[in-house]
Amino acid sequence: QVQLAESGGGSVQAGGSLRLSCAASVSTYSPYCMGWFRQAPGKEREGVATMRQGGGSAYYDDSVKGRFTISQDNAENTLNTLYLQMNSLKPEDTAIYYCAAVYCGYGGYKGLSQNAWRYWGQGTQVTVSS
Repeated sequence: QVQLAESGGGSVQAGGSLRLSCAASVSTYSPYCMGWFRQAPGKEREGVATMRQGGGSAYYDDSVKGRFTISQDNAENTLNTLYLQMNSLKPEDTAIYYCAAVYCGYGGYKGLSQNAWRYWGQGTQVTVSS
């Protein structure tokens, strides 16, 4: 069982920035993929950004490319912390943001479909006003 806890959400004006964090109960180099998803009111949960296991390539939804950056701690022998740096925020970015994890093997990758992911945090609210 992987436990995830998000933090860093809040309210910001359009054009502003926020940094989300996700504390995981697995180490940085464990064979789990991690990613960020969001769910806006009245909409289905959608993938925002994911990373290849081991901190390799990152993958983004087209709606956030160039504005959001996913990263993780690379320190050895520590629990993994996943980040989402969000810049140039828009009102349409308003949503509950979730951290997710799934076993994917070393060097593995999981896409942006929520159906591929198993473990979820409780979510953190991000509100962007115009």
